[in-house]
Amino acid sequence: MKTPPSKHFTTFDTIKFPTKRRAAEPAEESTAIRKPSKLAKENNITAEEETEIKEAFEIFHEKWEGEKDKVIPIGDVKRAMRALGIPPTAHELGEFISILDPDTEGFATYPSFLAICALKFHARTQTSDTHTQEVDEAFNMFMSGTKGAGSEGKITLATLKRVARSLREEIDEDLMRRMILEANGGAGVTAGVGKDEFEGVMRRAGVWR
Repeated sequence: MKTPPSKHFTTFDTIKFPTKRRAAEPAEESTAIRKPSKLAKENNITAEEETEIKEAFEIFHEKWEGEKDKVIPIGDVKRAMRALGIPPTAHELGEFISILDPDTEGFATYPSFLAICALKFHARTQTSDTHTQEVDEAFNMFMSGTKGAGSEGKITLATLKRVARSLREEIDEDLMRRMILEANGGAGVTAGVGKDEFEGVMRRAGVWR
């Protein structure tokens, strides 16, 4: 009996949140460097990061009685943060809600929502070096014993066959080919799988968040 493929190489769907587009602007303005707002500066984020947060906020915001500006319902905070790629843990969400809605009114204002998103952005940046090291180590372990292993190496059909033999797993060659094509976006079996593509597969499989 053939061993089912590793969970790291499964077919999966990627949910993409639509980005709201503004009306077309003159070409010379589109290339201008955008300056961060006062709110962005207070939270130490870039203008681009502020735009991302604002767009996620606007997906869920709504009018609220007694509030001049639109707010986001507390129940949608987790979804909005997930749309930004910074989903909070259960513990973090509890802390964030106590900060966003101390009087349990059921909503969060834009400035307070931006502040907690900025905290998550900063935490993500601080762990990026550690994550890069983890990716390097995992990729190089996968490539161990393969000529050309390392940052310039590629996971090829031969690599998968070698790994399957070392694990004593019987995996159909056609399945291995599909694994490679799924990982590299259909670039071809001979193109192999680079480190960035390897990381993408692992993220989608839930190994890294």
